[in-house]
Amino acid sequence: MGILSKVFNRENAIDVLKLLETQHKEVDALFEAIEKGEGNKRALFTQLADRLAAHATVEEKIFYPAVMAKETNELLKESVEEHLAVKRVLADLITMDLDNDAFMAKLLVLKEQVTHHAHKEEENKLFPKVKDLMTEDERLGLGNEVLAMFEELMQKHPYKNVPSETAMAAQLPPAK
Repeated sequence: MGILSKVFNRENAIDVLKLLETQHKEVDALFEAIEKGEGNKRALFTQLADRLAAHATVEEKIFYPAVMAKETNELLKESVEEHLAVKRVLADLITMDLDNDAFMAKLLVLKEQVTHHAHKEEENKLFPKVKDLMTEDERLGLGNEVLAMFEELMQKHPYKNVPSETAMAAQLPPAK
């Protein structure tokens, strides 16, 4: 058994694309719960903000650099710009009173941006390209790396970093 087989256990691995899609669904559910007034609005919004912040971070620091190629270059450039737009609306929401009438309107704008980015751009356009570019083992290894960073970030309320990340889009490596 080599070192890699000790680190990479196929049975406990998760495909990065399935992981990101699951995170998209979790965010969708949080938006819906807030809109329907299910539970503590502050707690739900904090969870939503943390998940969005952590998700964007793992995509920008691990996933996007790992899948940068000629075939994905333009989509990834657009994706970091979409992340920037999401972070700017999220930064506004973080400072707002949740009972302010404008909060729900701005939350709806955030939901529309996130839905477009996650489902129309990533799941429908980027993920099929990534599936063609990477082997299953590569996606499994990347999934474990993304999950580990996501879980680490979630321990520290990553939404608190969002206001400082609104000046410019994340930088990507050049296409291979």
